[in-house]
Amino acid sequence: MPRKEFADIAAGRLPASALADNYADIAPPLDRQTALIAAQRCHFCFDAPCIAACPTGIDIPQFIRSIATDNLRGAAEEILGANILGGMCSRVCPTEILCEGDCVRNHPHEKAPVAISALQRYATDWVFDTNTPLFERAADTGKKVAVVGAGPAGLACAHALSLAGHRVTIFDARPRAGGLNEYGIARYKVLDFAAREIEWLLSIGGIDVQNGKTLGGNLNLAELRRDFDAVFLGIGLTGVNALGIDGEQLAGVRNAVDFIAELRQAADLAKLTVGRRVVVIGGGNTAIDAAVQSRKLGAESVSLVYRRGAPTMSATAVEQEFAKSEGVNVICWAAPRRILAHDGAVSGIEFEYTQLDDTGRLLGTGDMLRLNADVVLKAIGQVLVPANDGAGADVLRIAKGRIVVNADHATSLEKVYAGGDCVGGKMDLTVQAVEDGKRAARSIDQKLRRA
Repeated sequence: MPRKEFADIAAGRLPASALADNYADIAPPLDRQTALIAAQRCHFCFDAPCIAACPTGIDIPQFIRSIATDNLRGAAEEILGANILGGMCSRVCPTEILCEGDCVRNHPHEKAPVAISALQRYATDWVFDTNTPLFERAADTGKKVAVVGAGPAGLACAHALSLAGHRVTIFDARPRAGGLNEYGIARYKVLDFAAREIEWLLSIGGIDVQNGKTLGGNLNLAELRRDFDAVFLGIGLTGVNALGIDGEQLAGVRNAVDFIAELRQAADLAKLTVGRRVVVIGGGNTAIDAAVQSRKLGAESVSLVYRRGAPTMSATAVEQEFAKSEGVNVICWAAPRRILAHDGAVSGIEFEYTQLDDTGRLLGTGDMLRLNADVVLKAIGQVLVPANDGAGADVLRIAKGRIVVNADHATSLEKVYAGGDCVGGKMDLTVQAVEDGKRAARSIDQKLRRA
């Protein structure tokens, strides 16, 4: 039998009450009085830098002005007209490097920037809590568009196209729509909000969702091009990078995205297994979410290890500090070299300390670090799984691991557009994917109206 200290992966480490507390809303919503006070801090800048910092271009001073006058419908229309997933973005956007990071109140003598994300949530929550329709679909154009992928890019594209009067069919591989918003973001950030937001989004009509449809499996790109007037690909990055080291196939080693997806879909958190000693490899949001949630499930020790320095992590400084405050041990400048085993299961992992040479190359120092572990979660990035199935001589152009698109989000294939993480861009964020979907929908609509 494996030794207890190296094989104690179990469920129910914490009582239900502790799990409920650990997975409560991380940022409870503002009440009316607090929201009105927060709104009054905005200077309502004429040339507001916060607008330029938002990938979807929400008129932030305008929606805050509406909140200040108790006009929640006006505020919500301003937000959701620019970003149809504005409710989710108010919960998950790294506003510290976007709108709030550029707020003019970011001065040493100020306590904080305007609470833009909290105010955005305040306005959009009113819509979903009251189930208030804000948009009306235009007359049916008779045109049909296929959207592959029910993540942020696909949903934003589908809503905009339906609003314009086109009929949209969304195909998605998973049982539930939402993409990373449903499967890939920490549970304590969003609770069950993704499903509520999607239900409201689809209420506009004209959108049919078909789940269990995988491009390259039971869904064929050539047939979609034949049967629809246009196709939008919002397929995300479904492949996961490998470490490429000994021991990667051992029991107890898994992809962090799979761990997060399992946790998000779990009906009972007490039934989820977690190790006593968890090591997470990576420096992005997925790594942070996996590490923090391991702690919240009851892991006794969680270490997040990154091969470079903290400033180069894709997770923001705020996220890094939050992980530390939750008891995660963050170790930088260490690269994984081999995973250790005992009786066929993970017992630890060996790292080599790293440094940069004079040219900026990352090198091993020869100095080693060994951490005991019964679970190793890999979060070193995801990759595109190409969708060139059944396309014959015509194939999607791929470069640097992403689908190539032009300024209109058109791909190398006639009638096929793409957006979101599968095309890459300034940042792999929900808000950027929404903007991609919105821009692609505009291009598709213009093309269909000229046809």
